[in-house]
Amino acid sequence: PIPVVIVVAVVTFAVWMLGGSTLETAMSHAISVLVISCPCALGLATPTAIMVGTGKGAENGILIKSAEALETLHTVQTVVLDKTGTVTQGKPRVTDLYPHEGVTTEELLCIAASLEKPSEHPLAEAIVAEAQERAIPLAPVKDFQAVHGRGVRAVLSGRTFLGGNRAMMEEAGVEFGPFPARAEALAEQGKTPLYFADEHRVLGLVAVADTPKPTSADAVAAFRQLGLEVVMLTGDNQRTAEAIGRQAGVDQVIAGVLPDGKESVIRSLQSQGKVAMVGDGINDAP
Repeated sequence: PIPVVIVVAVVTFAVWMLGGSTLETAMSHAISVLVISCPCALGLATPTAIMVGTGKGAENGILIKSAEALETLHTVQTVVLDKTGTVTQGKPRVTDLYPHEGVTTEELLCIAASLEKPSEHPLAEAIVAEAQERAIPLAPVKDFQAVHGRGVRAVLSGRTFLGGNRAMMEEAGVEFGPFPARAEALAEQGKTPLYFADEHRVLGLVAVADTPKPTSADAVAAFRQLGLEVVMLTGDNQRTAEAIGRQAGVDQVIAGVLPDGKESVIRSLQSQGKVAMVGDGINDAP
């Protein structure tokens, strides 16, 4: 009962004062007894601790949705990380250009950058930036279409061109030529190979690299020290993703996942335990 706790606190104060302690010390011990023993303390201390914790988080750019979210965070067993912009810098750059025989490097880059210009994807921005650095003029495109998890398609000078991953080229039925082997080698190096083609054949390959953030390996190591399994989830190809995953030190890499497939992967992981998802893109929101 509260009256008993108050009496004990007063006695504690009196004993410390009679023992020759200072007023500050006696008050400190009396308040400690009051706060720890009083049944109301939990009702006061818990909201206060949560308020201070969420406030400190906000100071550091971390917004916590609710007290419940904060409370259940400690039950997490697996942390899933998006790759582009989360594990990596999110600012890729063009590293290699491989035009098909009969196509110049400038022509390949013009087609690639013109196709990618309307896109907002980081890889697209890297290709456009490379064309601008080389002062290559871009051509206007019509009927631009972004195909989720595949690439882009548009009409350029009256012809339809494609830009994207191997799956997109396979679905279009274009002739690959010698490029798949070269794409595999680029992916082994942690680069993302992008094919560019007309309606008949692949015109060339553009490789884009997005390096891990300097802090990613340390962050993953800290997660693992907490006993958490770290999974990297990406729409990029398996070889490129595994190369980035090795650099970051993640436990598992799940690659080639379409944007609308990320949610189903998370649900699958949730069947094995509590999961937290970390991502920066609109496709990570669900």
